[in-house]
Amino acid sequence: MHYPGLDALVSRGREALAEGPVALVLVEDDVEIDSTLRHHLDLGFQRVIAFMPQAFALAPDVTPAVVRVDHDVTRDAGFTQVVNRVITAAPGTWFYYGFNAEYLFFPFCETRTIGEMLRFHGEERREAMLTYVVDLYAGDLDRYPHAVSIEDAHLDRSGYYALARPDPDNHNHPRERQLDFFGGLRWRFEEHVPADRRKIDRIALFLAKPGLRLRPDHTFSDEEYNTYACPWHNNLTAAVASFRTAKALKANPGSTFDIHDFRWHNSAPFEWHSRQLLDLGLMEPGQWF
Repeated sequence: MHYPGLDALVSRGREALAEGPVALVLVEDDVEIDSTLRHHLDLGFQRVIAFMPQAFALAPDVTPAVVRVDHDVTRDAGFTQVVNRVITAAPGTWFYYGFNAEYLFFPFCETRTIGEMLRFHGEERREAMLTYVVDLYAGDLDRYPHAVSIEDAHLDRSGYYALARPDPDNHNHPRERQLDFFGGLRWRFEEHVPADRRKIDRIALFLAKPGLRLRPDHTFSDEEYNTYACPWHNNLTAAVASFRTAKALKANPGSTFDIHDFRWHNSAPFEWHSRQLLDLGLMEPGQWF
């Protein structure tokens, strides 16, 4: 299915948005588009929608399986425009949003579908899920100068931490059940990353509802959506394994010549399995076993 623009999707493509969960893949460049779409199709999403410029091509096996929307997410209001337009068009649907060269993982995703996981999450009266954006990077930048390699992907085993999130409307006291999370490449190379882009937390899974809005810092207008757990016990969390930061650091003229290797003593090959992320504490199953 192919729509010529975002307006066409929200006006004529309601059936593509009506039954969730739906994955919204925001394509910023031509890196690993097909592998990103295949990964999310394999997770069991009812629909995978790719927002991408007309000039980018899709592999023959991917084209019939996804909904394609001609849209350049790097212009105008960027990713928030896409997500907020979709929220308005499809209240009551579960959505995931992420970018190309990003791969969603949740506990036991090798044997359970995204729909099963979100049904359990909804039964716990949760309407959103915290995800950690875990930076991936190629181990050999001489061989992969753009820092992206599925076969040679690495991640940081440690170096992650959280700080209280102040509430400006309450004398900057910490917000209840909200934290700012940091780590990965944005922490190790923070001199090349603007301060407002160093967090690695994202509410990437959420239930659309009237009046809900996504903000540029990856938080929502409903503060309960931004919490990591309910008041009673810990909840499920997920992870987004992402080459996005590594790509940016090597594409940016201000940082590319300062970085010759992303690896350090706490790097490890990425195993492309949820068990590794669970063992490293980068997501947790909550009460779901």
